Amino acid sequence: MSFLLNKTELPPPEQALPGRTQAMLINPVHAVSGQPVQPPFPAHLRQAQFGMGCFWGAERKFWQQPGVFSTAVGYAGGYTANPTYQEICTGMTGHNEVVLVIFDPTQTSYTALLRVFWESHNPTQGMRQGNDIGTQYRSSIDVFDNEQSALANESLNHYQAKLTQAGMGKITTEIRQTATFYYAEDEHQQYLAKNPQGYCGLGGVGIPC
Repeated sequence: MSFLLNKTELPPPEQALPGRTQAMLINPVHAVSGQPVQPPFPAHLRQAQFGMGCFWGAERKFWQQPGVFSTAVGYAGGYTANPTYQEICTGMTGHNEVVLVIFDPTQTSYTALLRVFWESHNPTQGMRQGNDIGTQYRSSIDVFDNEQSALANESLNHYQAKLTQAGMGKITTEIRQTATFYYAEDEHQQYLAKNPQGYCGLGGVGIPC
């Protein structure tokens, strides 16, 4: 079965790793902002969710944005319940690495967060991001409602036009209805705040959205 040897192909659901019922235990407080990283969140806040390669640099990009209340990293879009990082890296869970962003809509907008998303990575690379290769690094936007879905699709079409004009290829970003978000291990939460010299492969293509 070739998919077992090729991390750029999603496994069939029936072949995915089984996972577990126990959720990941993490520090409930954001290492940078001091705000909670798990619900319940204040009622006026909204959520967004993005996959743009390795989640270490992606999370830092979002916690630095004005109006962002809190962030967390985790796994979404796959089949395995409560996966571990080691399982994700096998390519046999179906998930990709994502950032959960909790933001105040009176201080920033979903459109502003989409701009950060598009400009901070290369959305045309399929099952990779730079030197990071595998299904876990694919680009994604997980939408929480119809408004986010409309704005995400509109922004994709807008950015595709700009990339096409610059001679770049087709965007491979998945726009998905938000499913279960599984928190990653505590060591991955706010990783670059805890490890300032840690790896960050995040980089855009230099074309503004």
